[in-house]
Amino acid sequence: MAITHVKQIFDEFPNRFNPDGAGDWTAVIQFKISGDKGGDFYLSVGGGQCASAEGVHESPTSTITAADETWIGVIEGTVNPMTAFMTQKLKVEGDMGAVMKLQNPAIFANK
Repeated sequence: MAITHVKQIFDEFPNRFNPDGAGDWTAVIQFKISGDKGGDFYLSVGGGQCASAEGVHESPTSTITAADETWIGVIEGTVNPMTAFMTQKLKVEGDMGAVMKLQNPAIFANK
C-alpha cells in the first residue's frame, strides 16, 4: 500500500501494537510532520493499549519533528531513521528511549 498521507501511518499503529511486548511502557509521543501529506498526531501507550489521535497533546513524553517525505520514508524503509536523525531531518525532543521503542518489533509488529 502506497502511503498518500501520514494519517494512514498513525491509523495503523494501534493495529500493529503488541501489549505483551510493551509490558508496562507508558508514553505519549507527539509527531509534528510538515508538508502537504503531514499533520500533528500523537500516540498514547499505556495500560496494555495504544491509541493514535490527530492534534497536539498538552504534555507529550517525546516529540518527533520531520518533513512528510522523511517520515513516510522511515516507515516505508527507504530512509534510515538514524541517518535522518544525524542529519537533522528528523528531530527528537524529550525521552529518546520512548522514541526508540517505536522501532521494536516486539512492540510494533510489521504486519
